[in-house]
Amino acid sequence: MIPLHTMNAVSAERLHGLLATLATFGPGRNGGMNRQALSEEDFQARAWLIDQAQALGCKVWTDACANLFIRREGLLDLPPVMTGSHIDTQPTGGTLDGCYGVIAGLECLHALADANIQTRRPIEVVVWTNEEGSRFSPGAMGSSAYVDPQRVAQYRGNRDAEGTTVAQALDAHAQRFAHLPRREKIATHAFVELHIEQGPVLEQAQVPLGVVSGIQGVRWYQVVCKGASAHAGTTPAHMRRDAVLMAMASLARIDALANDLAGQDKRLTFGRWSVFPNAINTIASEVTFSIDFRHADPAVLEAFDAGLGHCLAPDAEFTRLFSHAPTVFDAALIAVLEDACNATGLPWQPIRSGAFHDAMYLAEHCPTAMLFVPSRDGISHNPLEFTEPAQLEAGARALAWSLASLAQQP
Repeated sequence: MIPLHTMNAVSAERLHGLLATLATFGPGRNGGMNRQALSEEDFQARAWLIDQAQALGCKVWTDACANLFIRREGLLDLPPVMTGSHIDTQPTGGTLDGCYGVIAGLECLHALADANIQTRRPIEVVVWTNEEGSRFSPGAMGSSAYVDPQRVAQYRGNRDAEGTTVAQALDAHAQRFAHLPRREKIATHAFVELHIEQGPVLEQAQVPLGVVSGIQGVRWYQVVCKGASAHAGTTPAHMRRDAVLMAMASLARIDALANDLAGQDKRLTFGRWSVFPNAINTIASEVTFSIDFRHADPAVLEAFDAGLGHCLAPDAEFTRLFSHAPTVFDAALIAVLEDACNATGLPWQPIRSGAFHDAMYLAEHCPTAMLFVPSRDGISHNPLEFTEPAQLEAGARALAWSLASLAQQP
């Protein structure tokens, strides 16, 4: 009965109040958010969260990458059940991306306290650092460094647009929160991340809850097409080596390759462009563009990788910038989340994530899975980001049932 009592103790009013308070730290334009990782606004939000945690009698730790761990002790000193997400945002972000998962986790701790429930295992709410990657590269910095602590040293030299290094920002966090004890990676029983979908699938299906089976794999590339600069008015067509035309011809072939391999599941983006010399009366000598290709099947990703070179002009070359295999979440944990959704009495469906999340890295450390709630019009990273209040409540209730159930496991 503990999972049911915990779920029923979730307060919709308190959940929305906590979300509204978090949104006061770093408000952006048009009702959105601009709370960059390890900024003053981020520090203020973290201080508020720490106060909330300590008022509940929870312990709080940090680590070398400024992740925060809010712990409600269990009856036994066992590996904890973790939940959480991130509170940093895009420069023109919304109020729910990442923030909802942290606040819903905090609400679950409130619900346990209200119901006077003591779980067998500890439960921790985690705030992962710099998931968005909008201030510092790479994204999911905190969760990736937690799983592989050696990455912290690799990240410390990275700079933001103003020249501040990750090391300087982490040192500022350490000074600001010097009262918090430090800890390293620990054994973890399970990690559950609750998140808005950031896509249209659940809304179009009119389903309030999604149980996430995994995250698509991704390949990022940079392509450089090399031509020759020449005068726009004097160079005959047969003598031109126009890098823009080379790039455009390549695009059609790359798109055809993606269509052949992925069909309706194609996720192909040509996102970043640079033209040199970028003059109105000079033929371009060099065009650089990026490719983002995603799929759930590793074989499709490998086939795209193998076929890309054949799509390019002879004078073009490509570089692999980033690669991450598809993430498959833990089957036993998925079953717990399915039971949690059933316990709410609301419809749910399986879904796969097209976006990266901290859970992608936690899956390398412990049994991991995710819950989704719908996003209106599939919009995210935008002030118009919105989820119906009743759907936010449903997600928090399913999370509460899940955490209480997992925290009772041997």
